[in-house]
Amino acid sequence: MKVKQVDTPALDRLFLEMPRTLYATDKNYIKPLNQDIQHVFDPEKNNLFAIGNCCRWILFDDAGTCIGRIAAFYDQVSAYNYTQPTGGCGFFECINDHSAAFLLFDTAKHWLADQGMKAMDGPINFGSRERWWGLLVDGFVPPCYCSNYNPPYYQALFEAYGFQVYFKQYTYRRLTDLALSERYAHKARRILEMKGYTFDYARRNQLDRAAQHFREVYNQAWIKHDGVGEMTSEQANKIMKSLRPIIDPIGLWFAYFEGKPVGFFISIPDVNQLVVKYVKGKIGIKGLLMLLWNKWFKRCKTLFGIVFGVVPAHQRKGVEVALILEAAKLLVNKKDKTGYEELQMNWIGDFNPKMMNLAQQIGATIYKTHHTYRYLFDRNEPFERHPML
Repeated sequence: MKVKQVDTPALDRLFLEMPRTLYATDKNYIKPLNQDIQHVFDPEKNNLFAIGNCCRWILFDDAGTCIGRIAAFYDQVSAYNYTQPTGGCGFFECINDHSAAFLLFDTAKHWLADQGMKAMDGPINFGSRERWWGLLVDGFVPPCYCSNYNPPYYQALFEAYGFQVYFKQYTYRRLTDLALSERYAHKARRILEMKGYTFDYARRNQLDRAAQHFREVYNQAWIKHDGVGEMTSEQANKIMKSLRPIIDPIGLWFAYFEGKPVGFFISIPDVNQLVVKYVKGKIGIKGLLMLLWNKWFKRCKTLFGIVFGVVPAHQRKGVEVALILEAAKLLVNKKDKTGYEELQMNWIGDFNPKMMNLAQQIGATIYKTHHTYRYLFDRNEPFERHPML
């Protein structure tokens, strides 16, 4: 077997296309859009290259057949938020062979060690956490947009190499017209009646304003999370700009107290249902027509919750339940117009029992489970899981 660094256009194309053979008979697999993968590894598209670096490799067998791939990366902000400087590996694909997988893991590990890292998380993204994060271990159903999907045998490959579960990620699912239990409905009504609180969704002409409200809440609600840095205004605008072509404003909900944003719940239509599963990695004219067709006939049944947050001063007051209740009420009232039948909440870490409890309060159940693994380069170092919030 031979590992080659991705350093030519031909190898770059092979990095994108090699998973097709692995998933040729898997009816649940949806090939991601090429541009979504390419943007991760493009220094002009990914701001993390300004504070970090990335490298990719492809694995060939002795006959010259491509049998695997992997990427390794780090950034100077998140790497040093841990006891050990920690990088990441991701975009892993491999045949069911321990020697092949271990060679890919070794390649990523040695490169990260040369960059000063002492541990690696995987499979994760060289970018934000709502995309390409975690290894699917339960719930092998068609993935939502930019969610990791993989064969079941990957779990054995990661764990046999020595990766340990750093945290588990749960995707919760709730039918949009499911009635909220009276206990929590009463709690939500109470917060709705409290002076000072209002709840509303963004309109399409308010997306720039929504980006800044999102940033304001995010930097208070998420800054204490392990490995999460402060979001800049530029980053917030970039996120909203990337979502603009697919966003449905009905999924951008905010909670306000005396006019100031104190919470958000952001969901997007599942683009995999709208277009990605039909186009084999490239949208083109066919994809654009398919997107318009599926939107018109309301063929997207899933609203995909990608991020949620409430500032600490307003947590444990019922704001979370009231916010989601207001969003759910509008979804039910407009179901005939939107076609959404379910809400998936991606993802909730097992280190966040408050959010897990919230999902259960609104009647959601665990639909999929991913693992984020960590591998310590010094095998004698004590392993610690993600701290509880």
